[in-house]
Amino acid sequence: MRIRLGYVAIALNLPKITSSSTLTFARYSKINSEEEKLKKLKQITYSNIKALEEILNYNIKNNLHFYRITSNLIPLATHPEVMWDYRKYFKDDFNYIGKIIKESNMRVDTHPDQFNVINSDKESVVQNTIRNLNINVNLFEDMNYEDGKMVIHIGGAKGGKEEAIKRFIDNLNKFPKRIRNRLILENDDKIFTAKDVLQICKITNLPMVLDVHHHDCKNDGECLEDLLQDIFDTWNKEKLVPKIHFSSPREFEKDRKHSDYIDAENFAIFLDLAKQKVNKDFDVMIEAKQKDLTLIKLMKDLKEIRSDFKYIDESTIEI
Repeated sequence: MRIRLGYVAIALNLPKITSSSTLTFARYSKINSEEEKLKKLKQITYSNIKALEEILNYNIKNNLHFYRITSNLIPLATHPEVMWDYRKYFKDDFNYIGKIIKESNMRVDTHPDQFNVINSDKESVVQNTIRNLNINVNLFEDMNYEDGKMVIHIGGAKGGKEEAIKRFIDNLNKFPKRIRNRLILENDDKIFTAKDVLQICKITNLPMVLDVHHHDCKNDGECLEDLLQDIFDTWNKEKLVPKIHFSSPREFEKDRKHSDYIDAENFAIFLDLAKQKVNKDFDVMIEAKQKDLTLIKLMKDLKEIRSDFKYIDESTIEI
């Protein structure tokens, strides 16, 4: 069983490098001419793309094979009063980014922000979600990256959980196929448990990403060991191996906030459980405040406590 670790968006080992530079609509509106507005949008987008290139090359150099791209790569791309034609200007740049990813055999995905709610009872929110998710699909298509996926939560529970689940499925069926084909569904820490999301994935034929920390915070008494095989099986028709999210609580056992680092002992316990129950390769997105530094420290900590693991490179373990 081989496990690869990944991290989210920011490489803290690259100070002052960010692919998430933004331009607020208020600031944009104060720019006098349309020409200058476009110039500013292009300037920030180009800066973000160059930063992304630098981060990807850092990942390659350090054998980091799994990475989450920021959803803030293109400023104001979904703002209804802007929605500028960024693809017209950056097609070649995105294609080049995709080439770096594919040639290095890196896995990348995105996690659109929480205001994207598929099961909203407000049509305006659903339409905004479609628009926002289309931007993520555009990115994968412009990179010519067929394996790109988007992680998304089920949403809110207005009308009760059962009604919200039904609404999610009904709304999802109306989404463009190009979006549905890219989705992965994740359990959350307040409403929809891993068991809930697993059932939705079985109905919608979508893969599920298990968030272990969310499961610890929100479950209805289900044991993870009873769900793990079925969760991994939702990936049986996928090209890529299953992925999970792992984080540690910041202050107390069921603290929803993420810690700076990962508790290596707890992580090792989960890996032992996965070995026992599924014994399949999978990837782990580390969600922690210290980003790539957390991944590096976790590998160091694991080497100190688990000499029985085989450490393939800076981010890959074999059990």
